Parts: sequence; structure tokens; C-alpha cells
Amino acid sequence: MERSKVYFTKTITPEKVVEMYQKLGIELSGKVAVKVHSGEEGNQNYLHPEFMRPMIDYVKGTVVECNTAYDGERNTTEKHQKLMENHGWKTYFNVDIMDAEGKDLEIEIPNGKVIQKNYLGKNIQNYDSMLVLSHFKGHPMGGYGGALKQLSIGCASSYGKAYIHGAGVPEEIWTANHDQFLESMADASKSVVDYFKGNIAYINIMCNMSVDCDCCANAEDPCMKDIGILSSLDPVALDQACVDLVYQSNDSGKNHLIERIESRNGTYTIDCASNLGVGSKEYELIEVE
Repeated sequence: MERSKVYFTKTITPEKVVEMYQKLGIELSGKVAVKVHSGEEGNQNYLHPEFMRPMIDYVKGTVVECNTAYDGERNTTEKHQKLMENHGWKTYFNVDIMDAEGKDLEIEIPNGKVIQKNYLGKNIQNYDSMLVLSHFKGHPMGGYGGALKQLSIGCASSYGKAYIHGAGVPEEIWTANHDQFLESMADASKSVVDYFKGNIAYINIMCNMSVDCDCCANAEDPCMKDIGILSSLDPVALDQACVDLVYQSNDSGKNHLIERIESRNGTYTIDCASNLGVGSKEYELIEVE
């Protein structure tokens, strides 16, 4: 079986993000959704729109997000729109809160291990392709956040987020079996990958690596030095490569991030996604100067 290609550069600049996309040899067609993390109010680590601008402009993309399922400044459309304005996303881009109004898009996951359906922001139907721009870092529940989390929790509506977290029982959003939550994330990621039928590309940016996600208003400061930018057409290979680079790093701060990943069984999501056929853990890392 041919290994998935993952491109890697140590240089972190807005222009390099574009170059890493170009390496993929894909031209995202039609109306392009660009999935970013808008950053919770108060978070100091999220990637700002100025940094993302050349990449998003290059694909003529629309920035897409969905409302959260927990308290904060992004759990209603009105508050989320205001935050998108305050954080500068609306200054540069068209912004679409995909579950802003109307009924969610319910899609089937025939081979889902835990959940057999996913609830997406219905506006995802307005796009022909997607660029998943992820900030790779730790996460309080998932252990780490990367491409698979953006596909699953990121594209899910507010209700869909609770559904995934609760392993199919939204009322158990914070109490469901932890590994079943991770399995549900893998199931949900499969549904979005299948939905776009290959018209999707992924970039992970390994900088500002805190043990906390950009969804945390009070996040820890980064615990290790920046590593670089990675791109792939395979989200499983991409996330696996990022995790491997953390483990291979000489930075002593990596221990804090590894502890977060391991204590939350974070790589289990990658294993589950691989088993579902979302992608492969076997990859070829191609370094770009």
C-alpha cells in the first residue's frame, strides 16, 4: 500500500502556508469553504486572520465556522458573529456561521463505530470543496487538536458537537465514556471526508503549541517551540506526522504536551479514523526548504 504524502517545512510564514498547499497538487474547485478556528474570546494562542489571509485569498475561500455547545462567546450566532468581527475575520473575509439558522444537515455514517449519523451546519451544502486550516496544539478533552478535530467537532453544528461529545447522547456531552467520544470524533470525520468526495485538503500549523485548545478562554501559554507547517490530502497521516514530530522534538517542553495527549488517549482518535478508512497512519514525510 502506497504511503500518504505529508509535506513539512520548518519555516512558518503566511506565504509558506500557500506554498505547502501548492505542494499538494490539488486545485480546490467551485465555492471553497475554509475551516478555521475563530479563537475563543480571551485566548492568546489562536492563529490570527492576518496570518491566514494569503492562503484564504489564494483559494478565494469563505471562512466557515459553527457555533459551540458550551458557554462562551461563540455559543450563539449573534455572539459568534460579533467575535468574528472583533477578531478581525470579517475585516478580510466573507464569514459563514454554517449553523446560524435553519435545520442542521443530517448525514448518515453507515460504518460508524459509535455514531451512525452526524449533524453538520446546514450551510456546508453551499460549498463544493473544503480547505481545513488547523492550528495543531493540545486539547483539554481530545488530547490534541488537528485536522481530525476540525473535520468532526469543527464542522458539526452546536447540536452536532453535543452529539459527538456525548457519543450519540447529547445530554451526556460531558459525561459520556471518553474513548467512545474519541471514536465518535473519528466517525464524524469520516462523514465529512466522504461528503466532499476528495475535494478537500489539509494544512496543520505547529506553532503556539499550548496543552489547551483555542476554544479555551483561559489557555496555558505555549509549552514548546514552534515546529513548522505540514500539509497533506490525508488527515490521518497529517495528524500522525504532527504527533510524531512532537515526540521526536528535542524541546524539553514537549513532555507537557505529550502528557496531555497521553492522559486523554488522544492518538486513539487517529487509530479509529485509520480503521474507518478516513486515511492511513503510514506516511512519507517530504521536507520542503
